[in-house]
Order: sequence, then structure tokens, then C-alpha cells
Amino acid sequence: MPSSKMTKAKEIAARIRAAGERAAAEAETRRKAEKEPKSHPAELGGQKGPEPTRYGDWEKKGLISDF
Repeated sequence: MPSSKMTKAKEIAARIRAAGERAAAEAETRRKAEKEPKSHPAELGGQKGPEPTRYGDWEKKGLISDF
């Protein structure tokens, strides 16, 4: 009976070790992805000039839009 407990304990330890290695690999992948700069596509058909919600709608002939 003691040998079956040892075998089971080794199996559990191996499964835990494997799960830890997978987690470490996933974390490394996430760290590498964070270091890479994220590029945003250029806005097509966007507002010309300053953003009215930031600088006040008075810059755009006093027009207000609800969005």
C-alpha cells in the first residue's frame, strides 16, 4: 500500500510541475506582447482639426452634437 501512495504522490507532483511550466510559458508570452508597441490604425473620415469634445464645441461654429 505505501508504494501506491508514493506513485500517486509522484504523479500529482509531475502534474503540478507541468501546470507550472505551462503557466510560466503563458506569462512569458504575455510579457513579450506587452513590450511590443501597439499600433493603432489611422482614423478614416474623422474630425478635421482639434477634437471639439476636448477643446469646446465653440471651435466648430458653436455646433453641438449628441453622441
